[in-house]
Amino acid sequence: MYSHMMVGSNDLEKSKAFYDALFGAVGGKPGITDDKGRLIYMHKDGIFLVTAPIDGNPATVSNGATVGFTMDNPEQADAWHKAGVEAGGKAIEDPPGIREGSFGQLYLAYLRDPDGNKLCALHRLA
Repeated sequence: MYSHMMVGSNDLEKSKAFYDALFGAVGGKPGITDDKGRLIYMHKDGIFLVTAPIDGNPATVSNGATVGFTMDNPEQADAWHKAGVEAGGKAIEDPPGIREGSFGQLYLAYLRDPDGNKLCALHRLA
């Protein structure tokens, strides 16, 4: 269904340090910068981009939006979360752990990146 996900940033240097650490914790490679100045991360058939808004206005977060990343196991989600906090992200919602819901048991960990974008690490337990 999805081809890629892109979020805005007001400080691409800060975003690169954050996302390099975040994705590095789960085996991803550092981001590359394309000819338009966008950061590009490719891992396990997923593409994630970070960019300054093309309209010239400041980047803002979307209220209610969350970007979710699939994890191989709870330990990987914990490493992702720890790396994100150490790289300038903010832990939000409940601490990483198991949640029970209509989708079954999920292991979830939530962060906000340095620009305030909401991120989630998700591992399906059953």
